[in-house]
Amino acid sequence: MNDAIEKAKILQEALPYIREFHGKIFVIKYGGSAMHEEELRESFAKDVVLLKYVGINPVVVHGGGPQISKTLEVFGIKPTFVNGIRKTDELTMHIVEMVLSGDINKDIVALINRFSGKNIYAVGLSGRDGRLLKAKKLDKEKYFSELGLPVPKEDIGYVGEITDVNEELIHTLLRHNFIPVIAPIGVGERGEAYNINADIAAAEIAGELKAEKLIYLTDTRGVKDENGELISTLTKEKAEKLIKDGVIREGMIPKVKSALKALEKGVKKVHIIDGRVRHSILLEVFTREGVGTEVVA
Repeated sequence: MNDAIEKAKILQEALPYIREFHGKIFVIKYGGSAMHEEELRESFAKDVVLLKYVGINPVVVHGGGPQISKTLEVFGIKPTFVNGIRKTDELTMHIVEMVLSGDINKDIVALINRFSGKNIYAVGLSGRDGRLLKAKKLDKEKYFSELGLPVPKEDIGYVGEITDVNEELIHTLLRHNFIPVIAPIGVGERGEAYNINADIAAAEIAGELKAEKLIYLTDTRGVKDENGELISTLTKEKAEKLIKDGVIREGMIPKVKSALKALEKGVKKVHIIDGRVRHSILLEVFTREGVGTEVVA
């Protein structure tokens, strides 16, 4: 009986958050260990389905860097990176799209649909579908300069940046009880495909949707300070200082900068959480303590 009472208390604790977020949009960037370990995969899928059943509208944007690299190697192509950006020639772009829009996207859709029920289904989309993610070639001078990195001289190929999001397509799917699962492939003016950073794609989509929350699932506890301690709440001023001081570095820089841009575009809050923790989405959203870093304007 005591166990049952404790479970009831947990549900009661979640009630104010369910009431507050009912009808709101959460954009979830899915990546890291949560995509590879079966227990974490199931935990993620159940969390997403539960959000939908309690009246929240999840939109999933996924990455797939390790899988792309493995597939390139199968084809005898050595993955090449320039300051953290995958150099994407025409053949590499074909493989990137095949892996992201094909294998990974459909696998995530099938995973979520294992745990959904009547009238709620995940549906997979590439950014090329319905011109969902219009894009152009990445302005590498601007991009690397903003990150404080040297601008590479060589051409990085079909790496893109989003110029527009067809948010009406996403709203239409949400109104009909679908859970959109989006592969970060952009489409250019001539219909050509572009490889888009998944963190940036998630931020752009969240900004256009004016999402209540943007949630990044990562392989770290969150953003850490100069002493290696987790920062529960990170402001813009603090983030910029930590980047300048070199505390926030490498792959966390574009994630934090994307979070700040999403806030500027109208996203209410951004969460950088540890996807290695089972049910981390629910713990961050529906409990007082949370499990990661909350980024606020």
